[in-house]
Amino acid sequence: MIGWNVLGPGAPCLVVAEAGSAHGGDLGRGLELVEAAVEAGAGAVKFQVIFAEEIVHPRTGTIRLPGGEVPIYERFRELERDEEFFARLKQAAESRGALFLASVFGPRSLELLRRLGAVAVKVASPELNHLPLLDLVAESGLPAILSTGVSTLGDIERALSRCPGSALLHCVTSYPAPESQYNLRLIPTLRAAFGVPVGVSDHSLDPLLVPACAAALGACLVEKHLTLKRSDGGLDDPIALEPEAFAAMARGLSELEKTGAEAGLRGLEERYGRERVAQVLGDGVKRLAPAEAGYYATTRRSLHAVGDIEAGARLRPEDICIVRSERNLRPGLEPEHCGRVAGCIARRRIPAGQGIRWEDLLDRA
Repeated sequence: MIGWNVLGPGAPCLVVAEAGSAHGGDLGRGLELVEAAVEAGAGAVKFQVIFAEEIVHPRTGTIRLPGGEVPIYERFRELERDEEFFARLKQAAESRGALFLASVFGPRSLELLRRLGAVAVKVASPELNHLPLLDLVAESGLPAILSTGVSTLGDIERALSRCPGSALLHCVTSYPAPESQYNLRLIPTLRAAFGVPVGVSDHSLDPLLVPACAAALGACLVEKHLTLKRSDGGLDDPIALEPEAFAAMARGLSELEKTGAEAGLRGLEERYGRERVAQVLGDGVKRLAPAEAGYYATTRRSLHAVGDIEAGARLRPEDICIVRSERNLRPGLEPEHCGRVAGCIARRRIPAGQGIRWEDLLDRA
């Protein structure tokens, strides 16, 4: 149950407009996105509560996103907004009968959503191994939706052990994601393996193919990026749908629910070709998609030095941050080791921003 929506067999598929940070920090544009999402048929509008220090280190540098090279820490700083900003977006969505959802990236963003009275939280794929954050989500009592891109079955199992009962979103962490690598038969595989509702977060470019195939396989939720204009300059705008295309997707999903899964798949085969649909469906075996496999170490969270840590210094909790490495910083240990690392002595100098590894450390003696 997410708000007033039941997720699972027999319930309508929840259509989520992922507005993300397409507002660009402008409340007026954010309210336009809410209006556009509702008019296009979305049952929920999702944003991202961004505080840069919860996501990346200031020394992360630039990363390549759909719009090109971006100085990511500075860009995230520009998108930071206060509680009132998100309260206005929440009020606008709920006044139109839509759910307000948002992604959290750390304790600060989670606490903001808790104060707002959010009905649920989203945890993005790079945060699936951020076990300390998942513990806080579980303690909050808020239902969680966990994205499972760039992950293994073991990663998903560990995440669900910290946030039991969470809904899962199958996705491919690549922008854009190749539709042929979506392997949508993972939806029933994950549902059977973990006994929780499973949906899809689609980053491919076609408005309908992946969402409709996913719905035909029982996806409880379909999430797709929405923007007012793909040329607006937002982080995800180049792979997002404009309102007209989003509305066409929502209509297609509604029609599929009326015709039924079997007839819906036949219609998709007639429209897109049997071979193309078969590629999208895949074999249902969980593996890293080729488009995301190279990001496994860098996109996910790991332990990094907040500032320079000199050889011989004893590491304090405040010396350690749990961030995404991206491609310019050396990845560190998994976040689950944070408690063990605090109190260890640095064997050698660890520069600010670099990942902390066992070979950098002496024991606590």
